[in-house]
Amino acid sequence: MKISAKTAAKADAYRLQRITTPEHLEMKMMHNGGVMVSFNDRTFIAGYYYNPNGCCYYGAIYRFTTADHSIEGECKLVTISEETFIDNGHAIAWCMAQK
Repeated sequence: MKISAKTAAKADAYRLQRITTPEHLEMKMMHNGGVMVSFNDRTFIAGYYYNPNGCCYYGAIYRFTTADHSIEGECKLVTISEETFIDNGHAIAWCMAQK
């Protein structure tokens, strides 16, 4: 599963790892104004990245790569929202709406 060039560029801008664990994502998010939610075989994050228009939150989806869906299981970045949101709730809602 390869990510698009646009997703890779956003990952670099937001300093998101392409392969990580939910534990590392949660540690990163909790210190930077974001949240992490595990949902079945996916992990959703709502991250914060300053935007002068006031919509500073983005959504990102990771998918587990192994049967280990614990906080130590490996997950890989799938996509990042193109739009930004007014709060982390809207960013997580975007994640949940993705197939």
